[in-house]
Amino acid sequence: MKHCITRFKTTFLAPAMVFLALFALTPSAIAGGSADITLDQALAVVAAARAKAEQQSTLMDIAIVDAGANLKAFIRMDDAFLGSIDISIKKAKTARLFNMTTGELGALAQPGKPLYNIEFSNGGLITFPGGIPLKNSKGVIIGAIGVSGSSVENDHEVAQAGAAALLK
Repeated sequence: MKHCITRFKTTFLAPAMVFLALFALTPSAIAGGSADITLDQALAVVAAARAKAEQQSTLMDIAIVDAGANLKAFIRMDDAFLGSIDISIKKAKTARLFNMTTGELGALAQPGKPLYNIEFSNGGLITFPGGIPLKNSKGVIIGAIGVSGSSVENDHEVAQAGAAALLK
């Protein structure tokens, strides 16, 4: 019986305690904390990105993820590519998971570079421009935006316009 209790502690309790200790130290674990994008912020980011896309005369899919890389807001402009839905969401997730723009990550993912083939991890990543981490007024990353539907240059410009909405 003593062996069973020791085994239970080692197998289940120790890992659970480590998990709880780590979770308790993360900013998002604090109830009511400001380390996550609000719905109003996400909608403001989407509106600013959409306005930039309309200014460019491009049709975009625009995704916003929260601090945990979960989808928070999404729009598909009329007649935007269906294939860009998945790309925009993955761009946002990629930017949040690695806290850098997808273009920056892409530079590190080229043959011979340190992160070559990283796009095959995490259920698929996107390593070309159009994904940007979103920061609050204190510089804390609270989510990310991903945009797809045009050239990578246009996608990145639309994502930048969305991200800038948080700084106003």
